[in-house]
Amino acid sequence: MIETKPFKIIRAIVLSLLTLWVIVPLYVVFSTSVKPLSDVSGVFRWIPERITFEPYLDIWQTVPLGRYFVNSLIITVTATICSVVLAILAAYAISRLDFRGKRAFSLTVLSTQMLPGILFLLPLFLIFTQIRNVTGIQLQGSLGGLILTYLTFTLPFAIWMLTGYFASIPRALEEAAMIDGTSRLGALWRVVLPVAKPGIVAVAVYSFIAAWGEVLFASVLANESTKTLALGLRAYASETDVFWNQLMAASVVVSLPVLIGFMLVQKHLVAGLSAGAVK
Repeated sequence: MIETKPFKIIRAIVLSLLTLWVIVPLYVVFSTSVKPLSDVSGVFRWIPERITFEPYLDIWQTVPLGRYFVNSLIITVTATICSVVLAILAAYAISRLDFRGKRAFSLTVLSTQMLPGILFLLPLFLIFTQIRNVTGIQLQGSLGGLILTYLTFTLPFAIWMLTGYFASIPRALEEAAMIDGTSRLGALWRVVLPVAKPGIVAVAVYSFIAAWGEVLFASVLANESTKTLALGLRAYASETDVFWNQLMAASVVVSLPVLIGFMLVQKHLVAGLSAGAVK
């Protein structure tokens, strides 16, 4: 298809507007984070009159951000690892094995993505309460409870995505390995997983991002000692004051782990997301 000049101009305008739509909010966040609080309270100025990095130091004193950071890291990393490991086993079974209830299980996994997350909030709360009453195990307000909760929405998507990716890998590869004496699990570990690395990375990134920025479940199931970073950002706003510069600085700090991780695995992520459309 030969692109005409008007088409190129329209495309350039649309792409420029979309780029501004993304960049302008990021610029507002960063520029606000390097302003004194007195300069933030008035009319917003695109170019800061005074630049200070004190908000990046004050955020650790105003709010126990370090503790929230550790909580988020433990919850997110554990939920991501569990989600990827369980999704690999379930997706491989669905794509390679024939068993009773396979279709029903696949449809159940897919159907969970059609419902909003808030529908699961009350049932999870009641389940955790019942577990506490029967066994004495306190899941509500614990890191383990949040990890189990995050698996409810990261694991189904991970299974669904990896199932399609494993199905695109030729069975001849692992069959050849099994003929040479490797077990099915050995073929999965030595043959399938290296080929599926881009898809696994894509699933891991999705699980990490979904758990890192989750607010709804954490706001109900977490307590003061297990608060995550997403909840901790609220602490910069009280009934009378809002520390906008510190809030924006904390937002930048919270975004850095996801940004750095995305940059490190960008190549594998793009390959994993696009592989299912071309294989």
